[in-house]
Order: sequence, then structure tokens, then C-alpha cells
Amino acid sequence: MDQINENLFIGNDGKARCNWCSATEGYIDYHDKEWGFPVSDDRTLFEKLCLESFQSGLSWRTILTKREGFRRAFDNFDFNKVAKYNESKINELLQDEGIVRHRGKIEAVINNAKQAILMVDEFGSLATYLWRYRDDTPEPTTRATSDLSIALSKDLKKRGWKFVGPTTAYAFMQAMGLVNDHSEGCYVRKLVEQARRNFVQP
Repeated sequence: MDQINENLFIGNDGKARCNWCSATEGYIDYHDKEWGFPVSDDRTLFEKLCLESFQSGLSWRTILTKREGFRRAFDNFDFNKVAKYNESKINELLQDEGIVRHRGKIEAVINNAKQAILMVDEFGSLATYLWRYRDDTPEPTTRATSDLSIALSKDLKKRGWKFVGPTTAYAFMQAMGLVNDHSEGCYVRKLVEQARRNFVQP
């Protein structure tokens, strides 16, 4: 791997990518196939919001490594099931080495599942609500938050969601395609641009 500049590196396949994914081989597949491509599936959107909240204070590498463990532990992030978790289930999760065992974050996922159900009742889907915060900034940025992520965070908190600060909200927006922050020159940026143009916004 060769670094071109602070934003890009050349992988072993000769393709230029965002420099952040050079940290580990595991990032490359995630970067190439998932990060930034638009998502409208409610389960996937809820999963990502939960995983970003777990990532707070940790590296994304830690969360990505444990992602399958999280999916197993939280019923594949089916928020209708997660909303029914009780204290016994919380204690079970706190013993699960396959996830990040943080009581506050576990309780936040359960709380947020209940809020997600209410949101589906109000908007028809999580996707319909979340895609109101689509950001079509033409150039990629190196910011950690944006006006839209601040607004999303504020509204989610108002609705009772937890562990959804502006930085978490922005990381979610980047990952789920609400904004395209692939670096200029990254070969995936154009693929994401095309996917976002073809995306039917809910």
C-alpha cells in the first residue's frame, strides 16, 4: 500500500481509496462495499445507529470486528424484538464477550428500539424520517459534524433517543449514504455518487 497524500492511498490492487481504510485490511472491504452507499432498510439503519453509539470512545475497528457478535446478541437488530428486552436480558448481554459490555449503551439500544417503533408509527419507516437529513454537499469534507447532523442529533434526543450526539449522527450519515464523504480521487466516490443518483428516497 502506498500513501498518495493525507486523503488517499493506493491499495495492492492499484486502486486509490480513502486513506482512513488503510489502517487495517478489514476496513477495505467495508469501505469498498458498504461505506457511503445509500441504505433504506430500517433494520440496517437501526443497526448502524446502534453500532455508532457503541463505537463512541472506541475505534471502529473494535466494533467492526464484533459486528457479527452484536447481530447475534441483539436479534439481528430487529427493533421490535429488542424493545421487549428486560433486566434479565440486559444482565445476559453484560456477560456476552462478543459485544462491548457497557450497561449504558446496552440500555440505550433497548430504549432506542422503543423510540424506533414510535417513529415508524409516525413516519411509516425509519428511512422516511432519517432521509429527511440527506446532505448533498458537493465536495467531501473532513468534518466530524455538520449542521444537518447537529439537527438530526437534536431531534432524535428530543424524541427520547440516547447516545446519538452530533458526531455519532454524522458518522451514521456518512456510512449510510446520506452524505458522500469519499475523498476526491477515491475510486468508490463515483460509485457512491451514481448509487445516490439512482436511489429512490423513501
